[in-house]
Amino acid sequence: MPRQVFSYDNPGRFVAGTVGQPGDRTFYLQASGGGRTTSVSLEKVQVQVLAERLEELLDTARRTAGAEVPVTVSRALEDTGPLDAPVEEEFRVGAMGLAWDAEASRVVIEALAQPEDEAQAEVEPLSDVEEGPAVLRVVLTAEMAQAFVRRAQRVVAAGRPPCPLCGLPLDPEGHICPRQNGHRR
Repeated sequence: MPRQVFSYDNPGRFVAGTVGQPGDRTFYLQASGGGRTTSVSLEKVQVQVLAERLEELLDTARRTAGAEVPVTVSRALEDTGPLDAPVEEEFRVGAMGLAWDAEASRVVIEALAQPEDEAQAEVEPLSDVEEGPAVLRVVLTAEMAQAFVRRAQRVVAAGRPPCPLCGLPLDPEGHICPRQNGHRR
């Protein structure tokens, strides 16, 4: 069966967002454009790492390729709205890949579905194989990528506050803190 590729070249919108309350949130990447929307779920840490690596990629492109990568994001690209509803998960992300297309001065982001078998597990991100896991492929301008990074950082930071003693997330009713020998904080 041929792999399903959800491809967006300069989408109208590409964001990280959540559904649910802090402590019980589901994280999504959502791309929209051309009258369609694709949502894929992933872990909070994957959103955090994607934002960090994307920021590093943009920094490297700025330094080595002389790419014009804005440090600030224009208000027109700042996206603070909720995810487009209804949020219907196409797949759960297993692996991701990033690339800088120097010729077009664009960022390429790929999110691959979790593999269903060993053959799919061997598929590398950013490869154009005909068989394999589903993939969300998004091509962004540097400024759109920078806007994605800023929003993703806000989404990750909007979770539960950390315990000042151990750093683990605090639930509204507190938590059992290892630094207090298992007593509630």
